Amino acid sequence: MKLKILEKDDRRIKLLIEDAPLPLVNAIRRLAISDVPTLAIDEVAFLDNTSVLYDEIIAHRLGLIPLTTDLSRFKPPEECEGANPINNPECYTRLFLDVEAKRDYEIIYSGDLQSEDPTVKPVSDKIPIAILAKGQKITLEAYARLGRGKEHIKWSPVSVSAHKYVPEIKIDMRRCDLCGKCVEECPKNILFIENNSLKVRNVLECTLCRACEEVCEQQAIKVSWIENSYILTIESTGALPPETIVSEAAKILERKAEEFIKHVEELKR
Repeated sequence: MKLKILEKDDRRIKLLIEDAPLPLVNAIRRLAISDVPTLAIDEVAFLDNTSVLYDEIIAHRLGLIPLTTDLSRFKPPEECEGANPINNPECYTRLFLDVEAKRDYEIIYSGDLQSEDPTVKPVSDKIPIAILAKGQKITLEAYARLGRGKEHIKWSPVSVSAHKYVPEIKIDMRRCDLCGKCVEECPKNILFIENNSLKVRNVLECTLCRACEEVCEQQAIKVSWIENSYILTIESTGALPPETIVSEAAKILERKAEEFIKHVEELKR
């Protein structure tokens, strides 16, 4: 298997994976969604709430705020089942919200949350939680723990986890009359005419829509894909770096495979 990074920044990574079966690539994609753990607020203790929102609504909104996560800092979810959030710092961390509107109209944001752990904070300070009128108040303690997306989507570390085939565009210049219809039809503008020849720029941008193939009356264009080659795109919520998500998904897949082999060996005895 060959692996190449096509694009990468703080939130997004695009990988070219060659000589790999589709089930393997799809397993990495699915595990990134459902099994890679992240922190999210799971329990909320309200001390005061005079806003127009019910406690449950605010708690739900808090749970959906992505939190920066250090996986080495906390125990995995399965080791924290039944743990008391008050006195288990390896399983839980606390965030506090204590706000009162001083103006007629005041928006409370995720940046108003205060964390007892400097490594844990909202990914963005500008996620709205509630709107308070003058004199209204919210005071609460929130407890965040590691969880997985298969338990609740608030623990999923990705906003995008997708793969596609690596496109292949073949042009038969003996048939092509350079009419330019395919150039006009391509939604990604990857076809162009140069030096009396039809050419392709950045074939990886092709979406396999086959619009160019359908509009070509001369049947000079054939759009297909390369066998066992895929582009995997992972976009993080910000809780974990995208490369960490891919790495953790691969480790989880390896552990599951080892466990499966172990059970098969036991059946053979």
